[in-house]
Amino acid sequence: MSRSSMNDTLIVVNFKTYQEAHGVAAEELAVIMQDLETNARMVAVVSAFDLSSVVSAAPNLEVWTQHLDPINFGSNTGWLHPDTAVCRGAKGTLINHAEHKVSIEHIAMLLDSVPEDFTVCACAADIEEARALSALEPNYVAVEPPELIGGEISVTTADPEIVSGTAAAIREISESVGILCGAGVKNGDDVFAAINLGTSGVLLASGVTKVSDPRSALNDLISKI
Repeated sequence: MSRSSMNDTLIVVNFKTYQEAHGVAAEELAVIMQDLETNARMVAVVSAFDLSSVVSAAPNLEVWTQHLDPINFGSNTGWLHPDTAVCRGAKGTLINHAEHKVSIEHIAMLLDSVPEDFTVCACAADIEEARALSALEPNYVAVEPPELIGGEISVTTADPEIVSGTAAAIREISESVGILCGAGVKNGDDVFAAINLGTSGVLLASGVTKVSDPRSALNDLISKI
């Protein structure tokens, strides 16, 4: 199943389960993201628990959920049903994040379980995993070296070759899969470098969720787009 990607620069903020970005705080951060003046495509990735309230608080913001399972309706206790996420306003999902790994079969089945206009971003730890994921043709593949996640040095500085190498590897397989990078992304210079290395944008978390002034951090991130 081919899934075409969008050309906009993506700024994807993963709220994870940070205390600073759950419950009411998640709603407040989403509103800040919604109100930014930018041509970038802003995306909030939230806990399944916060999905409905964030969508209600920021109806003009694109909201994804952090994980989904390729299940049908029935006796599936504790799993996250794609149709429920769609009904609650999710426009996409992350899958296979370094903090929630799944099998390649899980991802393939999920791609067959979601609507055509639902965005799936599959996360990869390295170039080889990115290559394997891109063959499934999700909307995006995001490369994030696990050792740099949550750190102070951006992947674009610490390991630019993995970003450019991932972009090249994916393009050998698919022209339609968008490319993101993440891990340690904090500012506009990091975003600018990511674009120059061949990506469609960035996936980040603590650089927005754990700062004292997320509005300023977001404005910095989009300042060189």
